[in-house]
Amino acid sequence: MRIEAACMTAVLVVLGLPAGAADLGQVKRFHVVELPLQGPKLGPKDTPARDVQLAVTFRHESGRPQVRVGGFWDGDGKGGRAGGVFKVRFCPTRPGRWRVAKTESNRPELTGRREGDVLTCVASGHPGFWIADGWWYRRSDGSHPFIVGNTHYTFLSMRNDRGPHGNDPAADVRANAAYFKKLRFGLGGGRYPDPKCRPFLDDAGRPTENGRFSLRPNPAWFGRVDAAVRAGFETDLICDLIACGPDTREIRSTLKGDPAPWMRYLAARYGAYPNVWFCLCNEWDIKNPSYTPAEIVRAGTLLRAALPNPTPISVHGQPANWTARLNEGRWHDHVIVQWKIKTLPRAADTAARNHARGAGVPVCNDENAYEGRGDRFSEADVIEGCFGTVLGAGYPTTGEKPAGKKGQYFWGKFNAIEHKAADNLLALRRYLDRHVAFWRMKPAPPADLLAEPPASARLLADPGREYVLGTNAAAEGLRAKLPPGAWRIIQLDLFTRKQRTLADAAAGTFTFSVPASRAVLTHLRKVPKAPNPE
Repeated sequence: MRIEAACMTAVLVVLGLPAGAADLGQVKRFHVVELPLQGPKLGPKDTPARDVQLAVTFRHESGRPQVRVGGFWDGDGKGGRAGGVFKVRFCPTRPGRWRVAKTESNRPELTGRREGDVLTCVASGHPGFWIADGWWYRRSDGSHPFIVGNTHYTFLSMRNDRGPHGNDPAADVRANAAYFKKLRFGLGGGRYPDPKCRPFLDDAGRPTENGRFSLRPNPAWFGRVDAAVRAGFETDLICDLIACGPDTREIRSTLKGDPAPWMRYLAARYGAYPNVWFCLCNEWDIKNPSYTPAEIVRAGTLLRAALPNPTPISVHGQPANWTARLNEGRWHDHVIVQWKIKTLPRAADTAARNHARGAGVPVCNDENAYEGRGDRFSEADVIEGCFGTVLGAGYPTTGEKPAGKKGQYFWGKFNAIEHKAADNLLALRRYLDRHVAFWRMKPAPPADLLAEPPASARLLADPGREYVLGTNAAAEGLRAKLPPGAWRIIQLDLFTRKQRTLADAAAGTFTFSVPASRAVLTHLRKVPKAPNPE
């Protein structure tokens, strides 16, 4: 689905508004409006993320809700490293008139700016924010799109191991949106930095990848992030922003020392976007520098406090179960496991047990399967492993990795011909979105449905109403013990992407087979009773 871009036109003083106030026109619900404010002129050696506090409160005409959002310095407003342009981004969540009720700052040049300005929020078809809902996520409008993710760790630098590769991150986001629902990427160049443009400015005002200078973000670099995030908004693709990482010491240092300025900056610049998620760190517990659970909890708590909306946050660790100590403070709303898994039952069991370890929140396996020689994962491995995570009530993420630290999973340039499993994962996502009420389902023993289930089979169940059975090998004579009523039974081979109907109105015990495929989805759904004739 393509979401139309937000549009906001500022108009000067209008009759009926306080003196000096402006009517900002109409903004669609769940779209983002950006308000520029003129403040103190700062340069590349200043530290505005730490030293300038700015917050603007928007109040709905009914009095509720009232939303306080942070502001950020943006140089000259055009990517330049010197200037007095500050910006505030706001996402109205309720139709009606919203007023700038208060502008607070520790700098007098910003205090009181734009107070009284009014915008009118009008209805839109945008589904809104992602909100944790038990095992799954729902959107603000109550819908439940399924999430399959991809990875482009360093695509913002637009470089590979040979230099500039000529691709634009916003174009890459749009290409991913044709296949996936989420794209994970780091906020630095890491192993493939751009020598001319980097995320931070050092004490001499020079661009750097060193996260110790995250209190001085480079406006030119974050203009690239803006473009990627806006493209994600327009295509309704989640942009999962990795605040620390992936794996060079410099870019992994953003959470060391005092992470508060960096967390406030990210919340102010990107927290208004319904398509933004945050991952605090990649492999927080094993890379250099690594972090303690207390450091992660502190950073997560700071970020959660700074966010004005229910933006998803988590952290990505080593290939292991979720660390229970990270649950302190409940700053996270989902669990990330990083476990490259080729087999259906193991992937399903990993997702299912980590739901409980994360205090009952949704689970994402964000390195479920990287396709290619780098990890020796075939197309078939990716499809089976990711389908297994679905059966454990989890959301899988993939990537294309032809060699260590190389390929699409690092530098982008998405290409579905190289990433062969992309079309199969799209078929899985489309089937779930169109035909399965998966958000009412959770893992259950296959014996709840089958008389003698194969050992490797796994089951999602909404008992008495709907089941999704997953198998990875041929099986004959499977006997489903159907609850009362008539049942429609459909089978989808995720390798061939071919679907067949096994029954339109089965009842009692239904005997069926599954083909010799590593990923077969058998969907059983109770047929609604026809209304009684009058």
